[in-house]
Amino acid sequence: MRRIVTLMTVGALFFLGDASWARRDALTAEQKNQMERIDRVLIDVLALSDKGPVDTGPLVEVVTRRMKEFDYTPVTDPAQPHDVELKIKCEQRKTWEGSTTMGSDADLPDSPSRVWKGPACQLAYVLNGKKMAWRKEVRTEFDDPQAAAVLAKAGDPAAYTMAKLKARLEDYDFPALITAEWGQEERLFRLYDDPKTPVARKVKLVSLFGELFSAKAVPRLLAGLNGTDRDIAKASALALGNIGQKDTIPTLIKTMKTGAPELRATAAKALGIVGALHGDFTIVDPLLETLTTDDVAVKTEVAWALGKLPDKRAHEPLVTIQKSLYHAHQNDADPNLVKLKEAVNWSIKQIDTWEHVE
Repeated sequence: MRRIVTLMTVGALFFLGDASWARRDALTAEQKNQMERIDRVLIDVLALSDKGPVDTGPLVEVVTRRMKEFDYTPVTDPAQPHDVELKIKCEQRKTWEGSTTMGSDADLPDSPSRVWKGPACQLAYVLNGKKMAWRKEVRTEFDDPQAAAVLAKAGDPAAYTMAKLKARLEDYDFPALITAEWGQEERLFRLYDDPKTPVARKVKLVSLFGELFSAKAVPRLLAGLNGTDRDIAKASALALGNIGQKDTIPTLIKTMKTGAPELRATAAKALGIVGALHGDFTIVDPLLETLTTDDVAVKTEVAWALGKLPDKRAHEPLVTIQKSLYHAHQNDADPNLVKLKEAVNWSIKQIDTWEHVE
């Protein structure tokens, strides 16, 4: 039974995995090799107002400067040698793309919205003359440029809109995202290791390490988990779960059981992922010991984790919690207890299912 559970769980984890990983896995070995060696990036920016093309200088400056943050060599002359073309299209009114609101890239974070008609910048890249599947989009907070310009007493709606889109490109960490897309871990590591890098950006980089399943990042993540900054520590725990190295299990167990209160739930979540990935049933006893906690957030993540690696030993403790929750109807008014109930019900179902399989 355990072998079947492990195979099915691993399959589910990969099916639900990060879409950027799936896209990168679909690339040819030659494409991956080219992307990992990208240095010279041609910056191609198009800016369109309601009246036609407008000056792209300010937008080009932002994109060029931000790509330098990761030590790329930006190129603005197409005649100059370059390894890849980064294309940015900014529009005062975005071209309508259809009515689909789900499926394909529509389900991914920062993906182009098919129904948004307001100001937006779309980002894509071209490798060897082929437009690749990676696409991102940033949008303004307003969908009507004219009304927004009037409200802000800004004058020309086109100039106001392009200034707002420029500000979005200043804030949006597209250089980190495209560096991860290209699989260039060392550039990500250099920025993460830089003491001048803000904590918020380091947290984003840590999440990218997890999305890349970067084994090389594990020492940094273990240090982050045990560091003083709680945001980095929580992100590190989740990244360790995504990467899934078996030798991180003892550290995750220790953090779940005796770590800082705000880290215990995240460690339990990561532990469930890694344990299920390797079919390691040694995590069940530590999970059951932690299930007795009074911390509802930790209890909830432990319950989810027990369902990822179904084991009969967890059935009775979970049923006991289930009964205690159903006896108090006021629990339905507490969103935290509702989440706990969902986790417990799901995990009991997993255990019952696999008992029949066995």
